[in-house]
Amino acid sequence: MSVDLATVKRVAHLARIRVTDDEAAALQDELNAILGFVEQLNEVDVEGVEPMTSVIPMTVKRREDVVDDGGIADAVVANAPLTEENYFLVPKVVE
Repeated sequence: MSVDLATVKRVAHLARIRVTDDEAAALQDELNAILGFVEQLNEVDVEGVEPMTSVIPMTVKRREDVVDDGGIADAVVANAPLTEENYFLVPKVVE
């Protein structure tokens, strides 16, 4: 894949970056080099390689999934103008 000068200018416009014609030509070369490297990565055989979350082996710490109210419901609604049983009371907006 190759990037032309019009694409470089469009990307710069979308990124809100002011680019002169000389800078666009240099950016075109850089973007083409980056895309060439990405194409090289696509050629790597990764068959049988498991995805990793880290470069060092580690286990994910898990906790029990327990639903609770956090124990601070009174503090959450303390500054509300109107509450009832730890719920916010709001005026009706749809008739």
